Amino acid sequence: MSIYDFEAQTLRGEEESLAKYKGKVLLVVNTASKCGFTPQYKGLQEVYEKFKDRGFEVLGFPSNQFAGQEPGQSGEIEEFCQINYGVTFPMFEKVDVKGEEAHPLFQYLSKEAPGVLGSKSIKWNFTKFLVDQEGRVLKRFAPKTTPDQIEADIAKLLK
Repeated sequence: MSIYDFEAQTLRGEEESLAKYKGKVLLVVNTASKCGFTPQYKGLQEVYEKFKDRGFEVLGFPSNQFAGQEPGQSGEIEEFCQINYGVTFPMFEKVDVKGEEAHPLFQYLSKEAPGVLGSKSIKWNFTKFLVDQEGRVLKRFAPKTTPDQIEADIAKLLK
């Protein structure tokens, strides 16, 4: 099993197979528009622009599971990200990222790259997962880890 075995709905309601991203390095992030970490959208966009031509993608998954910090609907989320942060990387529909109703992708990511002390649960918005070109989940980054702090790990994976 790999990340390519999953599908998700884009913010525009289109079902998309993650197999579309085979051969690329991915940074999968659970996002929110009203969080103290929301300014990381800017950094995510900057890292995306820096590496996208070398086979890198950021995949954003909004979630409202942490203090109701993503209350918007798909259109509102898309507009917010574009107007405030110029986001052009792929964004998906709002999902649960923890608990019994968690999207299967996040159940998989959490199992493959546990957090501190082996915790599988995602603790907050802007938890990031780095995935290699083969679809293997390599590492989990805490919400406070900024996108620029992940650049070296991304660059090592890119050819």
